[in-house]
Amino acid sequence: MAHLFISVRELLLGLVLVFIINTAAFASYYIPSESMTPGLLVGDHLVVSKFAYGYSNHSLAGTPDLFEGRIFERPVKRGDVAVFEMEKEGRETTYIKRILGLPGDVIAVRRGMLLINGESVLRERLAGAQYRETLPGGRSYTTFDKMESAGDNAGPYVVPAGHYFALGDNRDNSADSRWRPPQGLGFIPAANLVGRAEVILWSWTGWQDFFRPERTLSRIR
Repeated sequence: MAHLFISVRELLLGLVLVFIINTAAFASYYIPSESMTPGLLVGDHLVVSKFAYGYSNHSLAGTPDLFEGRIFERPVKRGDVAVFEMEKEGRETTYIKRILGLPGDVIAVRRGMLLINGESVLRERLAGAQYRETLPGGRSYTTFDKMESAGDNAGPYVVPAGHYFALGDNRDNSADSRWRPPQGLGFIPAANLVGRAEVILWSWTGWQDFFRPERTLSRIR
């Protein structure tokens, strides 16, 4: 009985530690869509740091209504890939986008080129339909823009206080801050941020079949 008691206690302790880590430190998320192509692909599993921006109700499992705003708040940096929650069809849905507009910024897109506060962001053509954007300060990332679309000419948008402007790296296929709900997301409230994407843990090219592990292993990207 003593051995059983210790085992149960250790199990409960382990569950508590997992809950604390998942709530307060890190969590993993799966990429279900192509909106962040080419940097993030469908099937990527990411580690997200929840402490990067401080904590809000959206940082906690189940989004409990415990307090207003954020505690231990830290600033979002332009270019961060952030995970956040937005209400869609009556329920909270998780999204991942790149934060490109900070409070007070004026954001626009003209012929596919991003403008921040009236200044064009450096955009260099790479192979195929890929472009490298370099933000003021030198931070860069790769975007995808294959065709002319409604999102290639949008704005200007003035980002209100306590909000952010987010874009998908796949500019042809991303419901983001260029459109208001329900077509897009509109501005992202700071309180809705869950955390910052840090690293890809692993990636699958298809559905995992845990009953056939050889098939699952063959789909590791």
